[in-house]
Amino acid sequence: MTGPLRLGVVGLGAISPYYLAAAERLTEWRLTAVCDARAEALEQVPGPVARFSDHRTLLDRARPDALVVAVPNDVHLPLCRDALAAGVPVCVEKPLALTAAEGSLLVDLARRYEVPLMTAFHRRYNDAVRALARRMTGRDIRSVRVRYLERIEEHLGGEEWYLDPARCGGGCVADNGPNAFDLVRLLLGEPSVTGCEIRRDGSGIDRQAVIRLRGRTGTTASVELDWSYPGELKDIEVEMADGEVLHADMLAGHTGFKASLWHEYEAILTEFASLVRIGAPAGPGAHGGLASLELVEAAYRCARSGADATAAEADR
Repeated sequence: MTGPLRLGVVGLGAISPYYLAAAERLTEWRLTAVCDARAEALEQVPGPVARFSDHRTLLDRARPDALVVAVPNDVHLPLCRDALAAGVPVCVEKPLALTAAEGSLLVDLARRYEVPLMTAFHRRYNDAVRALARRMTGRDIRSVRVRYLERIEEHLGGEEWYLDPARCGGGCVADNGPNAFDLVRLLLGEPSVTGCEIRRDGSGIDRQAVIRLRGRTGTTASVELDWSYPGELKDIEVEMADGEVLHADMLAGHTGFKASLWHEYEAILTEFASLVRIGAPAGPGAHGGLASLELVEAAYRCARSGADATAAEADR
């Protein structure tokens, strides 16, 4: 393919402005079509783009070179499935799907149709995270700590479905867990869950969690999640084998609410363009999407099994 790639975006909710801005800034892309069931959302997209209320009509009429999927988690599966079956590369918001079984189905479809599939783990593209990863290259790691703390009500952007476990997949573990687990994977490789403490609110939604993991070489990791934190804190602390402690603050240097996302989503679409051009089926982001879903489910299983005394009973 030569020239800009034609991009379609399905889902014009709270995260779509970062994709739309990145597509406008990058010469690799030309936004050609958007889709949302809400007419008022379609009207707010500027420029000469085709507007659709159904993703199947967009795929049939707009014929995009690639598709961004930024819809609620419970409809990732049917929408991505339709796009992959039509031969259209997909970049889907995390999590890849609602469950690991659904995620596995999408990865299999991408392989079958030889179509690129990428999960948008935006935090691995954060400039502080990338700098941290470079400093760690070739060095032995003792432990990793990832903190992902926020007050979820301040981050909904009108997307109330986040608070519905049937649509989100759970609470803080299902929502913020995939990004945090992906950072552990980025630094340690494939880890396994060794312990999990979960605190739930009165409606049974997990609001805080601490998940302990272990890498294949024995390196330990912890992921701390909080949906009730007064403010926002998202960082990584790495203790090296020689005792040095490295730190990455994902919000530092980015003034304003969610300001760090602008450069992260630009990097996502840059990598997605490369995958589309080479036609790599089920790229690294797809496998990572499935691996993170498996870690989410492992954490919930760990809590249900009573492996940690402070699991779901904590607030009773």
